[in-house]
Amino acid sequence: MKNKNIVVIGGGTGTFGLLQEFKNWTSNISVIVNMCDDGGSSGDLRDELGVLPPGDIRQCLVGLSNYPEARNLFSYRFGKGKLNNHSVGNIVLAALELYYGDFSKAVEVVSSLLKITGKVIPISTQKYQLCLVDNKKTIIGESTIANHQIQSKHPKLYLTPEVKINPEAKTAILEADLVVIAPGNFYGSILPILVVDGIKNALRITKAKVVMITNLVNKPKHTLNWTVKNYHSRAERYLAKNSIDYVLYNKQKIAKRMLDKYAQDKEFPIKYHTKDFENQFTKYIGADLVDRRPYKQDNNDRKIKRTLIRHNAKNVIKELEKILESK
Repeated sequence: MKNKNIVVIGGGTGTFGLLQEFKNWTSNISVIVNMCDDGGSSGDLRDELGVLPPGDIRQCLVGLSNYPEARNLFSYRFGKGKLNNHSVGNIVLAALELYYGDFSKAVEVVSSLLKITGKVIPISTQKYQLCLVDNKKTIIGESTIANHQIQSKHPKLYLTPEVKINPEAKTAILEADLVVIAPGNFYGSILPILVVDGIKNALRITKAKVVMITNLVNKPKHTLNWTVKNYHSRAERYLAKNSIDYVLYNKQKIAKRMLDKYAQDKEFPIKYHTKDFENQFTKYIGADLVDRRPYKQDNNDRKIKRTLIRHNAKNVIKELEKILESK
C-alpha cells in the first residue's frame, strides 16, 4: 500500500491520533485541515495577531513528524506567564506567517523542520468564521458553537465570508486512491471542511474510495443519541448524494473505567442498528476500533477539554487496507 495516495480530511485530536500510525503505513499522505478554530491558544493568537488559527495544522504536522525532539518541542505548552496555554508550535507557525506574510509558506517551513511524512494542507488560507443557524438564531464562531445546545433537527452550518477550497487540497482529493473523513468534533472540525465551496464537487468526481470514520462517543450538546447512520446522513446533507462509499464504525465495547469519565458529562458510546445499513449504496463496516490505552491530557493544556478515548490506528489501517483491496 506504500504507493497509494491517501488523503485524510479532518483536524484536531481525532485526526492526530490516526496520523501517528498512518505515516508508517504510507508515505503518500495528504492531510486537509479545518481552519475555523477560534478557541484556546489558536483563538488567542488569531485575535491578538490577526493570523490564521495554527492549532489543528500544528497537531497534524506533529502527528506526521519523524523528528522526536522537534515533535516534543512543538507540542510543549507553557503552563504559566504571558505564554500560558500556548504551545511552541502554535507560536512558531504564527511567527512564520507574520514573517513571510503567507500561511502556506509557514506550513512548508515547519514541515521541513519537523521532517514530516507527506503534506499538511489548510482547506483554505482565507480568513473566515464558522456560523450555525439553529431555530432561526445565528451563532457565530467555532468556540461559541461548541458550547451551544443545538435545538433544531436540521441546523444549518455555513462560513462567512464564503471561502473556496485551496487548489492544492482539491488536487490531492482528485489524485487520491483513498479519501478518509477522520473522526473529530462533528460541528467544529468535520462539517466546517465539508461546507467549504468546492469540497462537495471534489468528493463527487474523485475516483478515490471515500471512507467516513465515525466518532466513538456522542457529544451531549450536538449529537446526543446519534447513531452511526445519523453521522453519515448528516454529513451527506452537505455533499452530493452517495459521495461516501464506506462508513467505518466501532463495534467494540469500551472499558467501563473510561466510560465513567465520559458519563459524568453525558457523553455515551455511539450505537448502531444493522437494519439501518440494509439496501444502502454506502457499505457499513464495523470493527474493534478502540485504543485500550486512555489518552492523558497535558497538565498545561487545560483551556480546552481533549478527547480521552481514541481510535486504535493500527486496527483502522487494517480495515482501510481491506477497502483498498476490495472491488
